[in-house]
Amino acid sequence: MSFREQHEIHKRRFGRNLGLGLVLALFVALVFGLTIAKVSNENFTVPAKIGERN
Repeated sequence: MSFREQHEIHKRRFGRNLGLGLVLALFVALVFGLTIAKVSNENFTVPAKIGERN
């Protein structure tokens, strides 16, 4: 049982999907890094509720 060679459109689609996957992974990593940087700030405090005073 031999497999047929992939059609050219499948090869192109795989390349696009791989590129899009890498871009999405980089975006997630960027958002995660910015979140960690914000939360790890020493002066980080939870904002007060609206109408509540310190």
